[in-house]
Amino acid sequence: MPVVSYEDIKPDIDRIADGDRSSIFCSQPISEFLTSSGTSGGERKLMPTVEEELGRRSLLYSLLMPVMDRFIPDLQKGKGMYFLFIKSEAKTPGGLLARPVLTSYYKSSYFKKRPYDPYTNYTSPNETILCLDSYQSMYSQMLCGLCQNTEVLRVGAVFASGFIRAIRFLEKHWPILCHDIRTGTLSSQITDPLVRESVMKILKPNPKLAEFIEIECSKESWKGIIPRLWPNTKYVDVIVTGTMSQYIPTLNYYGNDLPLVCTMYASSECYFGINLNPLCKPCEVAYTLIPTMGFFEFLPVAREDEGPEKSKPYDKNDLVDLVDVKLGHEYELVVTTYAGLYRYRVGDILKVTGFKNKAPQFHFVCRKNVALSIDSDKTDEVELHDAVLKASTHLLPFEASLTEYTSYADTSTSPGHYVLYWEISYKNSDETLIPTSVFEDCCLTIEESLNSVYRQCRVSDKSISPLEIKVVENGTFDKLMDYAICNGASINQYKAPRCVKYAPIIELLNSRVVSSYFSPKYPKWVPGHKQWSSS
Repeated sequence: MPVVSYEDIKPDIDRIADGDRSSIFCSQPISEFLTSSGTSGGERKLMPTVEEELGRRSLLYSLLMPVMDRFIPDLQKGKGMYFLFIKSEAKTPGGLLARPVLTSYYKSSYFKKRPYDPYTNYTSPNETILCLDSYQSMYSQMLCGLCQNTEVLRVGAVFASGFIRAIRFLEKHWPILCHDIRTGTLSSQITDPLVRESVMKILKPNPKLAEFIEIECSKESWKGIIPRLWPNTKYVDVIVTGTMSQYIPTLNYYGNDLPLVCTMYASSECYFGINLNPLCKPCEVAYTLIPTMGFFEFLPVAREDEGPEKSKPYDKNDLVDLVDVKLGHEYELVVTTYAGLYRYRVGDILKVTGFKNKAPQFHFVCRKNVALSIDSDKTDEVELHDAVLKASTHLLPFEASLTEYTSYADTSTSPGHYVLYWEISYKNSDETLIPTSVFEDCCLTIEESLNSVYRQCRVSDKSISPLEIKVVENGTFDKLMDYAICNGASINQYKAPRCVKYAPIIELLNSRVVSSYFSPKYPKWVPGHKQWSSS
């Protein structure tokens, strides 16, 4: 079988979506399509699945808490406060459902009718999770979590960004939440009858708890707000690998350095594996692939300094089996699934960091092809992230910090240039107190942190113009998330995109720019460094 990408199988996907029920992918009928994250690779893809996959995913979920119990005992004695959401589902022309993988799971009997298990005992009633209105769902889940605050032993969401969004929701809405807790009444904004009924089984008048929450939320600093409000919390369960790592400082601030736990590695195509050392540092997270979840193969990946001969197209002869991967090497994951994906390139880059017995363990490096490119330069997600982190340290002396960012390869002018949109929080000052030269230094630091191909294009080839930072209004990235959700993205799977190309999103960002700055001079570059072919 050849190695394939989504474009190779899209004609067959379209046939099934249009109603063809013949055995195109596998002998079992395709039960539904799982939509990939709207921000992964820039387009929503339809992944075929079969009925039995729900059981397989449920089995992987069942492995998570026995692993956690080895490191943190007695978790069955309390509850988990997890902010989980569904999104509306669509139907293909042929009548198959198309929805995110988590929506499929939460709406299945495996989740809704799961037998009582102290390890999957959540503060949020199913009805609050299954509510399509994101405000009502978030409000009711937060309210239930506050009402049961002393029972909570672990908190989390799918991605770090989603959990931080929940905490910022609390920052904005705690007065009305406290009113509901004090009076035992539910806000009139919660109109879903099933949500109201389920919440009222939990909500009772509790003036003492309301006063406690008011006192904590009224304090000037929200540092440690998670253990302050939920005092028995043992850890925060969120994904903080890849670009989600930028949220680690914020999570540490709100969590007062509670352990950040990444439990599993999964995608719309397939659930892959689990983290057998969940209390490790976020930068050390490694996943052990479960070989019964699919058949895994690996394409070797060469970074810039490994020479141009590695840039040739890959074929099936380059594939490495799971048992043959080498420590320290990077690979692109290729999967064969029970639903009929054969040698499918997932697009994730993984690095072998160790072994559990003879089973290799992988660190998630980045998504392939989430990159900026103007000419022969190719800047990947990790490289850009590291450069931005380095540059943002220039803001620290002014008690300012970078809260969110994205980027855009602007080719509307010639030559084109990189544009970075920065949302900044200011502790005791505002942007006007930060000299222009500081932002210009940020621009230059990013350029000097990028690869030699980019710097050659800037300095020697003159094929790229100076990098630009556009500072946007606070709340811009919340607007961006709202836009994505309104246009079909899943709130569970949403991640702020690190590179944007879609014109309406760029227009939204540009409409909220308050100032812009350019790199003041050329970055350092000298000939003789290894060149990375643009082919």
